[in-house]
Formats: sequence, C-alpha cells, structure tokens
Amino acid sequence: MAAPMIPPAAAPEFLVKHGWGGAEIRPLAGDASFRRYFRVHRGAESAVLMDAPPEHEDLGPFLSVAGHLLERGFAPPRPLAVDREKGLLLLQDFGDEKMTPLLAREPDREREVYARAVDVLARLAAAPAPSDLPLYDEESMAREVLLFTDWYGPAVGLDLDPDSFLAAWRQAWGDVLRAAEAEPVMVLRDYHADNLMVLPNGDLGLLDFQDALAGHPAYDLVSLLQDARRDVSPELETAMLERYITAAGIDDPARFRADYEVLGAQRNVKILGIFTRLWKRDGKPAYPAMHPRIWTYVDRNFRHPALAPVKEWFDAHVPPECRGDACVRAMLG
Repeated sequence: MAAPMIPPAAAPEFLVKHGWGGAEIRPLAGDASFRRYFRVHRGAESAVLMDAPPEHEDLGPFLSVAGHLLERGFAPPRPLAVDREKGLLLLQDFGDEKMTPLLAREPDREREVYARAVDVLARLAAAPAPSDLPLYDEESMAREVLLFTDWYGPAVGLDLDPDSFLAAWRQAWGDVLRAAEAEPVMVLRDYHADNLMVLPNGDLGLLDFQDALAGHPAYDLVSLLQDARRDVSPELETAMLERYITAAGIDDPARFRADYEVLGAQRNVKILGIFTRLWKRDGKPAYPAMHPRIWTYVDRNFRHPALAPVKEWFDAHVPPECRGDACVRAMLG
C-alpha cells in the first residue's frame, strides 16, 4: 500500500540540525517508489524534504548523479542537507511548474517546451557517461522486460513463456546494445514531462534521475516522446526526433531511428509490467488506466522492421483482448 503522507519522525530534529528549526512541513508528493516528498516552509523560504526509507532506498545514487549533472551545467535540485542513515535529504525547491500542468494550461507552448527538453538531451549526449555509472546492458534490459511476463501476463490471464519472449528480444536489440557499449552516454531513465520543471530562468529542472545508467542516447528521448503519462502525437514525436538528430549531429539517422523504436518497445513493454506490479503488489490502483496509452506506443514501435521478431511473438501470444482498452477491462473487471 502507498505510504501515508505523514512526515517522518526524524524530520524535525534533522531540520533543526541544519538550520530549519520550526519550519512547517507540508505534504508534497509520493511517487512510484518508496520515496515521499514534503515542502518545508520557513517564512519566505522553502525547500523540499525527500524521505527515502533506508531499508528500501539508497540516497547515494541520487547524490552522485546530481553531482555529475551539476558539474556538467544541468539543473538538478541542489542538495542542501543530508542524513543518509535516516534517509532524509533536503533539496532546493524548484516550485510547482511541472511541464505537464503547464502544458495543460498553455497547450500552445507544447512545441517550444518539448524543443527545450530535446535540446537538454542533445547536450547530455555530447559527453561520455561518467565512469562510475553501470552499463545499461543486456542483463538489465532482459530483467526489466521480463516484468511483462511476470506481472502483466498473469493479470490478464495469460501464462507466458519467458524463454521464447527473451529469444525474440535478443534478435531485436543486438545493434542497440553494441552501440550503447561503444559510446555510452548518461541515461537518466525517467526523462518525461512529470519529471521536468520549467524554471523561471527558462532552464528545465531535472527530477527522478537516481537510477541513471550508461547507455544509448535514444533511451531518454523515447522516454520523453512516448510518455506513459501524457499523450504525445506522432506529429510532435517526428518533429522532435528530427530536432534531436540535427542537434546531436547523428550521422546515421536511419540506424538511430531503428534503435529508438527498439528501445521504445523495450521501455513501453517494461512499463506495462511495472504499472501492473504497482497496482497488484503495491496497492496503487491508478496505474492500469495508463495501459491503453502505452499499448498505442507499442503498436507504433512494432511498425518498425527492427522489431519484427518481437511483434511476431506478441501476435502469437498476446491476443487483442489482452491489449489496450480491453486489457484494463480484463484487469479491473
């Protein structure tokens, strides 16, 4: 079940120790992990308190990746104070202007804001990945994609064979893995509209990057342009892909597009499994409602010839009534 939004017992002492004694603590948000966030108010000042229970979360990766991003001129929230033993981290407050609600209010700014987000990724890919980031390798991709057979399949009444499933993927992602290993870049892995803050100075603030790995530059691009939580039109996706290819100086656009679609399919199929697990195991019932959007992206990915083996497997093992809108009805009754 989702943790209640009550400040951790250690928070007042932590705030006193770091100069925020007497500050008011208000609930801000939870996320798909065990982390919870609170806004801390002291007069006109504010900061964000992250509660990352140490039995479930490690603040080390967040602090390490934030440091890499700051060194490279990007805008993660700056750490202000930390107690790793208690899992508490005080952060710079970026405010409330997330990309998603901004575009809901001002839809005419969609292309402008997405262009800004794409340009951040082109800058991120201009330098090699930090040497301390693990490689986003085949073992990682296989473990992730198997969440579909482990969680999604049983939820819609399917008994899926993981061996044939992985065999199909291995036929599709070989070129992607070789490209990632040859020239890995920092991949933030959850780069989408709900994790991007539009700051007053025009920069984009970056959130939820603690799981960063060294991998293929197309992964974060597909996270942005095939957003599980927000509809992205094929027209906008195509325009932003072209922008990225130009900005990043991609010398083989056709090869990059093939890698993009393979990584899109891997990510989207993985998310179908993750969102099902969040519902079934963690008691978060809102996630299955996003499955139809994700299936729309999967269908878009499967049009690319590079994914022919995976599409054939899905056509043989996952019938139409277990996809899209029908899958939500099957899950929720």
